[in-house]
Amino acid sequence: MSIPDLPTIPETSAQSKSGIAYHILGTVQQTLAFDLQPNQTVFSDTGALSWMTATVTMNTTSGGGLGGMFKRAVSGATAFIIDFAAQGAPGHVAFTTDFPGKILPVELDAGQSIIMHKHAFLCAEKTVTLDVFFTRKLGAGMFGGEGFILQKLTGPGITFAELDGDAVEYHLKPNEVMRVEPGHVAMF
Repeated sequence: MSIPDLPTIPETSAQSKSGIAYHILGTVQQTLAFDLQPNQTVFSDTGALSWMTATVTMNTTSGGGLGGMFKRAVSGATAFIIDFAAQGAPGHVAFTTDFPGKILPVELDAGQSIIMHKHAFLCAEKTVTLDVFFTRKLGAGMFGGEGFILQKLTGPGITFAELDGDAVEYHLKPNEVMRVEPGHVAMF
C-alpha cells in the first residue's frame, strides 16, 4: 500500500525592492513567511507571529515612545511593536491572518503613504513608519463602519495588509472618483 501524494499548498514567492524574500502561502487563510538574511528586520503588532526559527530574535519596542504607544492603543492596535531580525545567520519568520482572507503586499516608495483600516496591518519592513490617521469627515467616521481612526504606513519599504475575505483592487486615474461604502474600503 502506498501513501498518496498530499496536495501542495499554493504559494506566491517574491522579493521586496530592498531584497527581503517573502512567500504568501495558502488560499483560504493565508500565511506570510519571510526568509530573512542577517540584519534584515520586519515588525508587527503583538500577537501576529505564527512561528520563527531560532536564528530570529524578537525585540519588543514602544515604536515611538509613549506618544506612539498611546496613538496605537487609541487606533485599536496593540500598544507595542515587535521587531523580528535574523542574527548571525539566515532565519525564517511567519505570520498568519486572524480570519480567512487575503494578504496583500504593498511596496511603498520613499515618502509614499497608504491608509488602512485599523485592523488591516499585518507586518512591514523596518524602514516603514506606522502611524495613526484620523478621518476628517464626520459622516464617514460616524456611519462608515470603521470609525474615525485608521492606520497610516509611510515608505520606503514593503508592508503587508491582512484583509478579511476576498479583495478587489482598483487603481484610479488622476481626477477619477469612485464612491464606496466606507465599511468596504480596506485601504487607499
